[in-house]
Amino acid sequence: MIYVHVPFCKSFCTYCDFYSEICSGKVQKLFVEELCREIESRRPEIESTLELNTLYIGGGTPSVLEPELLKRIVDTLDYGPYTEFTVEVNPDDITPAYAAFLKGLGVTRVSMGVQSFNDDILRWMNRRHDSNGALRAFSHLRAAGFDNISIDLIYGLSQLTPELWADTLAQALELAPEHISAYQLTVEEGSPLAGMIENGSYAEASEEACAAQYKVLCDRLREAGYHHYEISNFALPGKEAVHNSAYWRRVPYVGLGPGAHSLIGTDLRCWNSQQTSGWTSECEHLTPEQIREEELMLGLRTDQGACGMQIPEKDWFISDSIIESLI
Repeated sequence: MIYVHVPFCKSFCTYCDFYSEICSGKVQKLFVEELCREIESRRPEIESTLELNTLYIGGGTPSVLEPELLKRIVDTLDYGPYTEFTVEVNPDDITPAYAAFLKGLGVTRVSMGVQSFNDDILRWMNRRHDSNGALRAFSHLRAAGFDNISIDLIYGLSQLTPELWADTLAQALELAPEHISAYQLTVEEGSPLAGMIENGSYAEASEEACAAQYKVLCDRLREAGYHHYEISNFALPGKEAVHNSAYWRRVPYVGLGPGAHSLIGTDLRCWNSQQTSGWTSECEHLTPEQIREEELMLGLRTDQGACGMQIPEKDWFISDSIIESLI
């Protein structure tokens, strides 16, 4: 399993605290050169994790890279064809030519950050695209031959009325993506959203409103035939994310690029510093107790559960007493 972090965006979303930079093409070229050097220097680690041969290029926004730079990363890795090869994209970057380029590169799965089909909400999020742009991008990907497309949605906004949320889900299901990831809006320290809440220009949605939106999400996608296989992830049967599912099982993986994390074996956790050049790596050995806690926490996120305890879809929330008894 290989993860590559591309730390570039054209603009920053209101809610985001992932490591990313707005940089020139020259900086991106230098970044790719350094990333390729990291790939070469870490080949023994990479090859130790290829029992599950997947590649996930995330960010940031990988689709802001010039095609030749993205191709250089993939060519330097040279482990394809992959069981699953995912690239995260922004709708605003997807043209017919770019969709065809991704297909020719060997990408098998595209994860697109739609977030909403309401233009007012998209502007509030500081997204680069509008709802029509998301629809066009999806159409371009289908026309290029992609049969495994995931879209991201966000709920838990105070301005997201029941009617707007129902309309968002209806539009998403009309596209019939193979996969939907839906995340509750969270307030991350240092994000623009955190500043808005601090200065009183935004009020968070209540817990009751968030729970109601999540229930509508689960009910509607279940009715449409989606498998709710992880707290935030839904897939048509057989289209569950191979790479991400392996994270939740603690399968070893190598993370490349600034801010990326790795799990080597079962007990060595490593992470890269957050800078576009000269990034360094630190590691820690996990204790048996830490490993056990990770297995429990990750397992309880999925419908497979932890310790052999499969979780019915109606019982995603488990009491503290049950969790304590499993630790």
